Amino acid sequence: VQLQASGGGLVQAGGSLRLSCTDPRRSLSRNAMAWFRQAPGKEREFVAAISSGGALTHYANFVEGRFTIVRDNAKNTVYLQMNSLKPEDTALYYCAETESSVPTTDQGGIDYWGKGTLVTVSS
Repeated sequence: VQLQASGGGLVQAGGSLRLSCTDPRRSLSRNAMAWFRQAPGKEREFVAAISSGGALTHYANFVEGRFTIVRDNAKNTVYLQMNSLKPEDTALYYCAETESSVPTTDQGGIDYWGKGTLVTVSS
């Protein structure tokens, strides 16, 4: 397993970023995927999740319609489009995979974790 997240960076408040997650060695299409994040000094928390086929999604309450998780199984990639970013969105964002077609919001249900990609939102 080699989940690779990318797309993080520095952005001003109100800006947008798109995170990507893929695994160059195997297909992700059968499994549900998720994004979690960990801000400095805080616990890691759920952000968004998507079913294997992409029809079912879950979001954390703090997303408030600003983020969208989608997947392109033909490209073996899962995306997290983040709009209207706030300084409190600053965190290390992790891509995660569940060996199930059904997405989970629980870290205990995650089977594989990728390395994080850092998102920094300046005020």
